[in-house]
Amino acid sequence: MVVCGDNSLAQRLVRELASVYRQRVTVVLPSLRGGDQGPQIAALVGDPRLDVRAVEAQVPDDDALRAAGIEHATALALTSGDDQINIHTALRARRINPELRLVIRMFNRTLGSYLEDLLDRTIAARVPGMDQPAVDASTTVLSDADTAAPSLVAAAVVGSEKIIQADGLLLRAKERTIGTADRRDPLCTLALLPDAPDSDEGDVYTDPEDHDGPILLPDPLELEDLPPERGAVVLEAITHRPGGPGVPTRVPRLPVGTFFSRRLRVSLIAFTAVVVLLAAANWYVTRELPLHAAYVTLLNVLSINDPAVGESTGEQLLQLTGAIAGTALLPLLFAVVLESYGTFRQAATLPPPPRRIERHVVLLGLGKVGTRVLDRLLEMGIPVVCIERDPEARGIAVARARRVPTLIADVTEGGVLEEAGIARSRALLALTSDSGTNLEATLYARQVNPGLRVVMRLFDDEFAATVYRTLRDTYPAAQTHSRSVSALAAPAFAGAMMGRQVLGAIPVGRRVLVFAVVSVEGNRLLEGHTVGEASRRGAWRIVALDTAPPDRRRADLTAFPSDSRTYTLTGDLAWRLHDGYLMTAGDRVVVAATREGLGTLLAGGDPQGADTGAPAPAPAR
Repeated sequence: MVVCGDNSLAQRLVRELASVYRQRVTVVLPSLRGGDQGPQIAALVGDPRLDVRAVEAQVPDDDALRAAGIEHATALALTSGDDQINIHTALRARRINPELRLVIRMFNRTLGSYLEDLLDRTIAARVPGMDQPAVDASTTVLSDADTAAPSLVAAAVVGSEKIIQADGLLLRAKERTIGTADRRDPLCTLALLPDAPDSDEGDVYTDPEDHDGPILLPDPLELEDLPPERGAVVLEAITHRPGGPGVPTRVPRLPVGTFFSRRLRVSLIAFTAVVVLLAAANWYVTRELPLHAAYVTLLNVLSINDPAVGESTGEQLLQLTGAIAGTALLPLLFAVVLESYGTFRQAATLPPPPRRIERHVVLLGLGKVGTRVLDRLLEMGIPVVCIERDPEARGIAVARARRVPTLIADVTEGGVLEEAGIARSRALLALTSDSGTNLEATLYARQVNPGLRVVMRLFDDEFAATVYRTLRDTYPAAQTHSRSVSALAAPAFAGAMMGRQVLGAIPVGRRVLVFAVVSVEGNRLLEGHTVGEASRRGAWRIVALDTAPPDRRRADLTAFPSDSRTYTLTGDLAWRLHDGYLMTAGDRVVVAATREGLGTLLAGGDPQGADTGAPAPAPAR
């Protein structure tokens, strides 16, 4: 594996590939002694437990790529924040090694899709007889904001960051007891814990220093005779009841009364009453038809009727009275036009937070990350109130189009969080690019609402750990998550480098379970076996079946369907498979496996001793 970059994403990606997937990694960076993350990457290079080396080059040109062994590499990750540099390097690498798997960091999804198509087409042109790009030579364009958004949303909505995304569905690993797990309708049991947790709402078991390790991927028959207080880690789907903001409309639907203030409405009603009285008086004096009397009255009010010369005194008085009333009508109509126009303009831009909104999420910051998080929250139907200081920020257009209540204000000023309803909210997502602003908003929000669930974006790891411990000790009943975007995005980038079949990884104790998509055809451990026969205790378990026809299967199941508005169990993946289902060559399945088990399964090797701890063979290319 080759990684280009010296930023925090590159550093975390190298650590993920070397420690979780046990890959040989070469880093191309300007310097190991300076830069953004040079010293941290140097520490990884010097770690004897990891197979990491570095190539120092100011620019990842042909010489630097060849020095990194790009001709024989399996995958290349380009993590620079400059899209142009990443595109240039990708074209260089594809020319040197047409079969190289590329993972490119880009925020512009439209440009990214064009680049994917362009680079995948070059494979067919350079490799004779290849009509379709192979999985190993695929091009994957990812955005760190896109990949981090699901974890940030899950932390705010359900208080968990240990999730994966598959076929538009968010899945989390959660610690339960055997007796309480069925209440949440889990998809499968990932592990058995040695001791029962303190409550059924605990977090995933991650610190087994004082306990025996968890039993990974137990046989379902083992669960039948266990005591109900026995702890287990189960896989659950994160769903949300629809009912949030709907599809945006170009022209907002508003009640008529919202266009006019109360004083203006009272004035209009009073003036209408005067006109009605004048029309009644005109009818009484002239003895004409009521409709004719009303018509003449309106002409008098608008001063377009002929003078009542030679008419009776009563008619002349009515005409004068109507003209005086008409004089008062002109400024009133002018006020109606101005107020309705101003109200409509405000309604067509950014609505203010409703006064009685509650159980909503307060989202601070509508930059790259905040925009993606806002999209996810709206897709799940969760009410949101946004706060952004810059009226030209990326997410303002999304908030305006989706009619999301938004405050254009500095959150550090007094009264802004109160106006956003922080006291009645369910969570605060502080996602600005300024760690100080995020921390200040968090501390103030905790004073207003001590039980508030908080997700903070902090860039420095040591600072984030210190803040987390302090807030945890100060507010033990509240949940606090302090994460960096690069830490959340690195597993997705690593999974893409391993191949699009890897959906993600979830830590359980000191072990890691990898979720991957595996084709049944040609795999002697799967083809012709039932789900129960093919699963191996402690090594891998089949958790889902892709029900889409082979010609319509999506290459990347981690992509979120653009036409979906909620996370539901209605995608192409069928969960809770019967152990008696017989797998055939045309099937594609999702497995949960240990690193060693996945290596054995992808290689189609000997299943015996798959979880012995011996080094696993490399995944089949």
